[in-house]
Amino acid sequence: VSIAGATDADAEVLERAIDDAERGLPALTSFIVPGGTPGAAALHVARVVARRAERRLVSASATTPIRHELLVYVNRLSDLLFVLARRANHEAGAGDVAWKPRG
Repeated sequence: VSIAGATDADAEVLERAIDDAERGLPALTSFIVPGGTPGAAALHVARVVARRAERRLVSASATTPIRHELLVYVNRLSDLLFVLARRANHEAGAGDVAWKPRG
């Protein structure tokens, strides 16, 4: 898929991939800290890059027309990368690292 030409159907493909990757993962009960296995950490970095792209697209949309489908696609992409990072940790037996507030 060319990201500039992303369609609703492309976002639906990502939705299905998210659903598939979530199967068998424990439910989230708290925020998690990015990291874990090297593969999961790399997926978390990729997610951060996708989120940054999403923020920049939203900012650009204030002055430049940005297709809504593109915004949805980039959002779903970052969500998929998050779930794939959780899956990588789960399959390695590492699990999620829960965020613990200070104090």
